Amino acid sequence: MPHPPSFPIKEYIRIARIDHWFKNIFMLPGIALAMILTNVSAGNAVIPIFIGILSTCFVASANYVINEWLDAEFDRHHPLKKYRPSATGNIQGKYVYIQYALLIFLGLGLASALTSEFLVFSVILLVMGVAYNVKPVRTKDKVYLDVLSESINNPLRLLLGWSILVENSLPPSSILFAYWMGGAFLMAMKRYAEYRFIDDKEMASSYRRSFKFYNEENLLLSSFFYALSSAFFLGIFLIKYRVEFLLTFPLFALLFVWYAHIAMKPHSATQTPEKLYKEPIFMGFLVFLILVVTALFFIDLPWLRGLVDPIHY
Repeated sequence: MPHPPSFPIKEYIRIARIDHWFKNIFMLPGIALAMILTNVSAGNAVIPIFIGILSTCFVASANYVINEWLDAEFDRHHPLKKYRPSATGNIQGKYVYIQYALLIFLGLGLASALTSEFLVFSVILLVMGVAYNVKPVRTKDKVYLDVLSESINNPLRLLLGWSILVENSLPPSSILFAYWMGGAFLMAMKRYAEYRFIDDKEMASSYRRSFKFYNEENLLLSSFFYALSSAFFLGIFLIKYRVEFLLTFPLFALLFVWYAHIAMKPHSATQTPEKLYKEPIFMGFLVFLILVVTALFFIDLPWLRGLVDPIHY
């Protein structure tokens, strides 16, 4: 039997995956949309935004904790994840469930200080974590549904960002679908990189049951479908709400292609997106794209109307 570590508290902190909190950056476009489309005052938004992001971090960590505990038997078949605290037996179930309950208490406690919509979406984020990890549902074991159910957390994060500041309305459905399909693309490429890294069908299937049905071809084809779907809904949003955003479309296309290129590398960082900092040029491009989108909120280019309106002569 493995011996408990000298400082087990470190293992419980580790399974909360604080380094994954950066994923809540996907809340920021929701916050930005709320401030732009509804004219929310920036001065009154700072404290609610801080509370909302912290609340979502706690809720996300609750999902990570239960994910790691329930995945222990499967992670033992992964070349790297077999060293996780749960897989090595260095944590105990009773403390994991106490930690899970505490994180839920903190997350929903903070959420209750904001809008009722924010609290509802926080609960839905928790429910999706249960559906993804807990039998008999456990969507992560089901081919394609694993990707679609996990990536729905992307539009949920956008909704959480939006609902920090806005009540009784939702952001445009086009951007929600674009977010969902974009997240599905990222998740499918993660599966692709994992599958190639393990490079053993039997071991991969023991680690993740959906790999019994996946292969490199259908993972790539499905990611292509998700990318096209995301681009379609993104295009609808860009054209409808600000024609200047059309200039960003080639940049978004490059973002998808570049990410796929990274996924094809040996030991790809897309297996653990929190390590994408190891791709500094890609991260620099992402920052550049954010700056371009931000600038186009304030730059008017009337001549672009010719791309979407009839041309009279």
